[in-house]
Amino acid sequence: MSHFNPEKLFVEYLNGVTTMKPVFPRRYTLTHSDETGELFLTIGMDYAWDKVNPMRDEVLGEWKTKGSSLVYRVYLHVDQGEYNQNEAAIRNEIFRRELPLALTAIRYGDRFLFDTYPQLDHSPIIITFMSAYPQFARQENWGPFHNFLFNETL
Repeated sequence: MSHFNPEKLFVEYLNGVTTMKPVFPRRYTLTHSDETGELFLTIGMDYAWDKVNPMRDEVLGEWKTKGSSLVYRVYLHVDQGEYNQNEAAIRNEIFRRELPLALTAIRYGDRFLFDTYPQLDHSPIIITFMSAYPQFARQENWGPFHNFLFNETL
C-alpha cells in the first residue's frame, strides 16, 4: 500500500456542500494522477462524473442509512467490459492494495465532517466490487472508518 501524504490531497466541495453539511446526500469522487501521486477528492451532492476517466479507476462513495444506522458505501469498477479476465484480476489486486490509502484520504479529506459527527467514525464501510466476472463481483465489510485515521506520527 502506498503511504498517505496529506500534502498530495486536494479537496473540492461542490455547490450545496460545506465542510460540515449536509450528510445526505453527500457523495465522494476520489481520483488520482499516476504521474504525480496526487489525489483529488470531490465532495458533492452528486458524483463528479466530469472527473472520471475512461479507465474507471476512481473510488466512488456515499453515506446511506441502513435502518437507524449509517453506512458508508464504496463502488469500484473492477472491469468495464473492455477488460479481459486477466486484466480484471490485476485491477482487482490494485484496488485491494490501494483501497486503504483511498479510505484514509477520504477520511482525512472530510475530517471536519467527522469532527462534527464523531459517530461517523464507527460506521461500517461496505465495498462493492463491480465486475462481470463472478470471482471479482462481491460486497465486503471493511470495518469502521476509525480504522482509516491518518496518524502523522507513523
